[in-house]
Amino acid sequence: MKTLRYAFFLLGTLACAAAQAAPTIELSAGMHRIEAEVANNNADRATGLMNRPSMPMHRGMLFVFPEAAVQCFWMKNTLIPLSIAFLDDAGKIVQIADMQPQSLDNHCSAKPVRFALEMNAGWFRSRGLSAGAKLSGLDKAPPGR
Repeated sequence: MKTLRYAFFLLGTLACAAAQAAPTIELSAGMHRIEAEVANNNADRATGLMNRPSMPMHRGMLFVFPEAAVQCFWMKNTLIPLSIAFLDDAGKIVQIADMQPQSLDNHCSAKPVRFALEMNAGWFRSRGLSAGAKLSGLDKAPPGR
């Protein structure tokens, strides 16, 4: 009986965690597919990819802001090295920055942007993507709040 109760507890816990997981959308950079978790509110943007020990290579996190502004990021409590692409409304990469784990260094966009995409460190470089490259699929992102 204890085992059955424990099994129901685990199933309920997993169901709650799945219900609270960040929504994902598919983005692409040419032939490269990205499965991006969406952080479009203050709480999700503040947490970002903190405390995760790893992330699959095809996954990332898309930060969506309510309006274009200079956006700044740091890596407090983030355990994996990341590269961040700041994107304009059309999905064009404005700039890319590499960020070191657990650093308090600020990485800010060079101009106002509404989107930022974090991927594993070196992801953009290894695919030949730099400023001016375009990502598609941002139109599927929920609005920033």
